[in-house]
Amino acid sequence: MIDKAGAQLVKSARTLSAALPDLLVEAHRVAATVAAGWHGRRQSGPGETFWQFRPFTAGEAASRVDWRKSARDDHLQVREREWESAHTVWLWPDLSPSMDYRSDLAATTKRDRAVVLLLAVADLLARGGERVGLPGLMPPTPDRRALERVARALVRIPSGPILPAGQDFRRFQDLIVVGDFLDGIAAIAPTLIDIASAGTRGHIVQVIDPAEETFPFAGRIEFRDPETGERILAGRAESWAAAYRARFDAEREEVKTLARQLGWSYILHHTDRSAAEPLLTLHARLATPGHHALLPEAGDAFLGEALT
Repeated sequence: MIDKAGAQLVKSARTLSAALPDLLVEAHRVAATVAAGWHGRRQSGPGETFWQFRPFTAGEAASRVDWRKSARDDHLQVREREWESAHTVWLWPDLSPSMDYRSDLAATTKRDRAVVLLLAVADLLARGGERVGLPGLMPPTPDRRALERVARALVRIPSGPILPAGQDFRRFQDLIVVGDFLDGIAAIAPTLIDIASAGTRGHIVQVIDPAEETFPFAGRIEFRDPETGERILAGRAESWAAAYRARFDAEREEVKTLARQLGWSYILHHTDRSAAEPLLTLHARLATPGHHALLPEAGDAFLGEALT
């Protein structure tokens, strides 16, 4: 016997799997549009060709140390070869019920846009030889067919968690999180701060339906919370507009501030716009040299402020 939560998970998985063929086609199209403007870059490949030196990481085998180079630099150095220098990028979409929303102002749901965007990111990164993975569902892989592998893994994502948890994130890795982030700062700050404290560089893509930002409602309307099912009846919805927009702007600013405190990037995307726009921005952010590790003191201070 499947309980209510299990039935909802099965329904969400079936809905997503039914939409995947069309979403894959859209992701290929978006990725091809962005890739057309890229220039080639040197990258590591199969074989034993030397790529670059990198600092030795605790826990690695001593046999991997290049002792001659290390003696000159007074630091332990490892000689990278093959795909060792490929960067690891984790992907995570929020597939909670609120992401199923679509107003008359947009042609797609927030969920479908998030899936298309991450599939397109996976396609582009795989073309460049980078490792792509989904926390807890798919280990990082440099497979050129990463797009299809990510698509299959997405069907297994529970509909509840808005952020990945329990993954062993590491320094010099990247995490791209796509969602609407409408659950409040207290719901996301602890997890994101924990991930950033490991030295992982993050990229937040907030996907919003234009109606959620502009509140174009008037007259007698009943609003329903897709997460809890709670219903609120507005006699004159237009009278709520000013207060709603102020609250929306304030909560969006809190997400942006959190990203800035963590040294992460933040992108706001509306579902009535092209998916190629945030994809281009993500490419630029991922290509930016340097990683911003979170200082524990700054993180603890901000967490206290966020949860107050």
